[in-house]
Amino acid sequence: MDDVLAGQGCAWVFEADALRIRPEGTKVPKLVSELGERVIPHAAIAEVAVAAGKKGTVVLRVVPRRGADPVMSAAAGQLKEAADPYRLVLPAGRETLAEYYADELRAVVGEAGPVTRFMVEAPSVPRSFKGWDGAATFDGEAITFTWFWSGASTAKYSAGDQRFSVSDLEGVEWHAPEGASGCLRLRVRGGRPDPDPNKDPASVVFGLGWGATHKSLPFAAAVLASMPIPEVSAPAVPAPAVPEVRRALSGVEVAELIAKLGDLRDAGLLSEEEFQAKKAELLSRM
Repeated sequence: MDDVLAGQGCAWVFEADALRIRPEGTKVPKLVSELGERVIPHAAIAEVAVAAGKKGTVVLRVVPRRGADPVMSAAAGQLKEAADPYRLVLPAGRETLAEYYADELRAVVGEAGPVTRFMVEAPSVPRSFKGWDGAATFDGEAITFTWFWSGASTAKYSAGDQRFSVSDLEGVEWHAPEGASGCLRLRVRGGRPDPDPNKDPASVVFGLGWGATHKSLPFAAAVLASMPIPEVSAPAVPAPAVPEVRRALSGVEVAELIAKLGDLRDAGLLSEEEFQAKKAELLSRM
């Protein structure tokens, strides 16, 4: 049976090849609740740490490898500590237990460098959220922005509601709603967006109570994970030169070949110099 370690708002299940994080109990963090149960392969983990938490608690934390989790890739380091879905807060006095499981995880963690493919499953679709100036929906293939007349700028309202296929995107940016310029911005291939997200029809702007992290971040992660992965063609590498291997020739074979070369010389197809060079080469192979 897998070991289960329950903490505040979630439980960690230690499986043979993965860490399973699931919402559990009361006071479940909103982002953890929205993401639901997640499986983190051991190969996706870069670091494991134990540290003292607030009010005498102890925190067991894992750090995924860069590029392994679309949620953390979309967050780009903007998540507040309390919102980090990779933290397990334990009651005071369980530090020894936390250290034990940390050591167990460290024993199975291998390469810690960045990866080029997501290793953690993306948030499920369809997804939606409401921003300050519009509502966003995503069905797995296309993103739709529907503008609110009360919040959208003239530029956005004039452009009309927008629909973007994930195949036309080259990126997605999530700027935390806690900031003054919080927004979800789609980077459309070949587009030249207005620097101001309020005027960019490919952006939904956040505001107080609009575009909350637990709704907008999983949305951004789902879009990011659905985008086609660019195929990078490896440069052509010339095959290494293979040294010519010549077998030894018998005296009879050499004599026959020299005779044929003589016929070619006599027919005017070889010069005397060419005949002598070929003859010397054949004699060297005896």
